[in-house]
Amino acid sequence: MTTTAQKPLVSPGLSAGKLPRFAPVGVAVLAFAVVSGLLAVFGSFSIPLAVFLGVVLYAVSILALTTVVEGPRAGRDRLATTLMYSAFGLAVIPLVSLLWTVLENGFERFNGYFLSTTLRGVYGGMDAGGAYHAIMGTLEITAFATVISVPIGLLTAIYLVEYGPKTKLGRGITFFVDVMTGIPSIVAGLFAYALFVLFFGPGVRMGAAGSVALAVLMIPVVVRASEEMLKLVPNELREAAYALGVPKWLTVVKVVLRTAAAGLVTGVMLAVARVIGETAPLLIVAGVVDSTNFDLFDGRMMTLPVFVYRQYSQGFAPPGPDSIITINYDRAWAAALTLILIVMLLNLIARIVARIFSPKTSR
Repeated sequence: MTTTAQKPLVSPGLSAGKLPRFAPVGVAVLAFAVVSGLLAVFGSFSIPLAVFLGVVLYAVSILALTTVVEGPRAGRDRLATTLMYSAFGLAVIPLVSLLWTVLENGFERFNGYFLSTTLRGVYGGMDAGGAYHAIMGTLEITAFATVISVPIGLLTAIYLVEYGPKTKLGRGITFFVDVMTGIPSIVAGLFAYALFVLFFGPGVRMGAAGSVALAVLMIPVVVRASEEMLKLVPNELREAAYALGVPKWLTVVKVVLRTAAAGLVTGVMLAVARVIGETAPLLIVAGVVDSTNFDLFDGRMMTLPVFVYRQYSQGFAPPGPDSIITINYDRAWAAALTLILIVMLLNLIARIVARIFSPKTSR
């Protein structure tokens, strides 16, 4: 008795031909070449216009070619992929342009002398001075703002997720957190100034007031980020701890917070990145000074955002030689580069801390 092998049933649409793997790259090169040639012929060539029209021509061409060879479903998938990568590139271009501009303009003056000296005794267009006092002020004010906001924000998030998600108080807190998220930074600065005027009198300027202003802006970010991270912790972990007789507060401390540690650290860093570049509130409550002040509760403190603003604005002010304007601009760009590097360093430290304290999983 002989048997004939049965052929597997394959849908015709799924067994259609496939484009070679190099086809998308080839179509992209051809599209950009055609667009660039046509723009050059008509005398209106520019890189942004060539990129935009090239992406449009590529999307249309790859959609038509894929639809003919692989079918309508594959064509739509290729179009969606093209739009996704195009949106990603559109989002990355401003970021890369910003980083390149800051690096190009600030790298020349960014050196050890700039990082270790202040503007004390520097007048007019003197080619001297640095941003040491602004760096120290930024680190101190931001650190104290973090000390204020993180416990408040984290405890609020724990209450909203673990204890009062459906209570009237919980709903009220959620509403006010949403309102605080949209508060302009200048309003936070005015609030901190009004608060400290009650205790120290009119004209008060100190770093602690700047920390309070930044904490007002950080708290809603910490609450929202921490709340979402705590919600991602599986309920099975909580129930397993309760089944073993562990109190709820200990379950939150030992299980919930430990499981969400990496996300909580990321949320804190998002809040720090949100406020470390604020200028308006610090200009109001922390003031401007050319020398280093390590005391948060006594006297004015300079910060990097205010330093950048002051140097860049002074570039317009003096009617003297161009060298004065250039020096002020160079200091501003170098301070901006310093601020970006500080944010990157803090994010790197946060990732290391999150990796250390996050729960270990066996492979």
